[in-house]
Amino acid sequence: MEFFSAGGAAIFFRGIFLDTRAFAFSYWLMHKNLSKMKSSDFEAKIGSKDVGLYILKNRCGMEMSVTNFGARVVELFVPDRRGNFDDVVLGHNTIEKYVNYKGERFLGASIGRFGNRIAGSRFKLGGREYLLEANDGSNSLHGGRQGFDMKVWDVASHGDSEIEFRLVSPDGDGGFPGELSVGMVYRLTDAGEFVIEYSATSDAETVVNLTHHSFFNLRGEGNGDINGHIMTIDASKYTPVDAALIPTGEIADVAGTPFDFTRPTPIGLRLDSGDRQLELAHGYDHNWVLNKSSEGALDFAAEVFEPESGRVLTVFTTEPGMQFYGGNFFNGEIGKSGKPYVFRGTFALETQHFPDSPNKPGFPSTVLKPGEVYRHICKYSFSAR
Repeated sequence: MEFFSAGGAAIFFRGIFLDTRAFAFSYWLMHKNLSKMKSSDFEAKIGSKDVGLYILKNRCGMEMSVTNFGARVVELFVPDRRGNFDDVVLGHNTIEKYVNYKGERFLGASIGRFGNRIAGSRFKLGGREYLLEANDGSNSLHGGRQGFDMKVWDVASHGDSEIEFRLVSPDGDGGFPGELSVGMVYRLTDAGEFVIEYSATSDAETVVNLTHHSFFNLRGEGNGDINGHIMTIDASKYTPVDAALIPTGEIADVAGTPFDFTRPTPIGLRLDSGDRQLELAHGYDHNWVLNKSSEGALDFAAEVFEPESGRVLTVFTTEPGMQFYGGNFFNGEIGKSGKPYVFRGTFALETQHFPDSPNKPGFPSTVLKPGEVYRHICKYSFSAR
């Protein structure tokens, strides 16, 4: 039965009772554009592939714009406690600025083949040593000079709230063995979640560690530093690093150190504590060993609360680790809205396997063999309090 009330106060449609004001508001949110980007500024041909800008929305009014160059998140609008929407990720306003970047390269990007650092840009697998592209001193960072962030992904499908990307990384790409076929889905749910689902297969034994690199500021991109954001990380251990930010191989307790975020703690509270690990990284740029209920389970990893706006970001992942980076290398680069991206004006929470895992036999394995399927889910859930 379908019934529409004469006064417009309610709708009974196919057995569902809807308040018309809520229905109208939801409809308005789905059709209101928050994006400040011009689609024409993201239309380009890179190599033989077309690049464009794609918009995702949910019924809560969240909106995300994405380009298939690097499968990058360009904008992400979420509400504060008063229902006001702000863009909470850093980025650029033209494709040219991503391609010919100055300053931070990985804004909003997909990361592969191997997220984080590999020491000396080399590793051994199956009795053979593989040499990778060095792009972080002598080390390989986030897949090398032409990692997944610098490639044009194919758009397999695009709906109102979901986009599916695909990429084939040829054998020898960046020095990595095997042809790797990657599928990745970005989805905005009506529960206020930005969900990323990864899958990958290889025709030869290889190593894989995919992650996502949005830079967040829950007060809004370019709105000051993030030292007052309150962080919780569900991890009792972390992996200390050397001067090159390569894990030493130790898995250390966070208790009694500035790395203990097992209780809600302002990010900036202990930055000036004199801790040697913070000095090496100029702040936080470390991998936390997450407390897992079981291997591969989609578990709570972290929560960040911004008191001024009331925005909350909660992270869930199937991965064993998470890199927390506190924006230590930003120096005033001008962002998409004309605001400077200041020192410690952003944070990244990169769910992952541990850095340099191919050279650390005591870390969880990142080896992918033919016939196996790599899977990884990361969920960034937004709310307000």
